[in-house]
Amino acid sequence: MFTRKRSDVEGVEWGNGTSHRVLTEKDNMGFAVAHTVVRAGTESRLQYRNHLEACYCISGTGNVEDTDGNLYPLEPGTIYVLDKHDKHYLRADEGGDMELVSIFNPAITGDEEHKLSEDGFSSY
Repeated sequence: MFTRKRSDVEGVEWGNGTSHRVLTEKDNMGFAVAHTVVRAGTESRLQYRNHLEACYCISGTGNVEDTDGNLYPLEPGTIYVLDKHDKHYLRADEGGDMELVSIFNPAITGDEEHKLSEDGFSSY
């Protein structure tokens, strides 16, 4: 057994927010956990080609949209699940940052970085 605080790990800047990877591949759990902050008023085009991801909203509001135009509101207590390596748009409302607990399977190494651009979906 072990414990780790968010303050024990360095935050990774991913373009429109930060990610504190509190559980990574080196912990040998088979999955990873990150505390993700999405900055207020931002939109990110994302895809995880090598990982499945589930995100549980713990504060703030926003939405996630798939490439078919299905829009899912996010608020505390809502989880969204990317079970098919889905391309998606992640947005935080203007009123404040949105915070998520992100779970990755298989585990991320912890040093992955998004490359946000206008011409495609950032992935790792």
